[in-house]
Amino acid sequence: MSKRALAAAPAELVDLLDGRELARRVGETFELITISDEGWPNVALLSVGEVLAVSGTEIRVALWRGTRTARSLERNGRATLACVLPPASYTVRLTGIEPLPSPDDSLSFSTCRVESVEVDTVGYAELTSGIRFRLGDSAAVVERWQRTIDALRAAG
Repeated sequence: MSKRALAAAPAELVDLLDGRELARRVGETFELITISDEGWPNVALLSVGEVLAVSGTEIRVALWRGTRTARSLERNGRATLACVLPPASYTVRLTGIEPLPSPDDSLSFSTCRVESVEVDTVGYAELTSGIRFRLGDSAAVVERWQRTIDALRAAG
């Protein structure tokens, strides 16, 4: 196993999370891991329509308001974002989490500072994909995602 520690998200990860070409990226799934009130890891699955890399050191997320993940993020101010971008996996430690204004009452926006990024690869195997999903009505969902990403861009 080969691991590299970085101080910021590398260009290839920022490009994946740049909020562009959402229709082409349907199915990409990321794990946002927080700690619950009971001290257990809580995993939320996010799409490209809910995560925006503003830069290698700032990531914004849109979560459904009132969810365990949104509450944990507000309470702890820390989270881990896990991504697979072949041939590597990325573990992004997020801190300094602050709420952002959201134009949608159903969504909670937050901005996060990238504390560190771990890039994990192995020489004997190559990751070919991460968690993937398929949408029933992709046009409507991609349109909603675009509104969310545009609002996340404007929020900061």
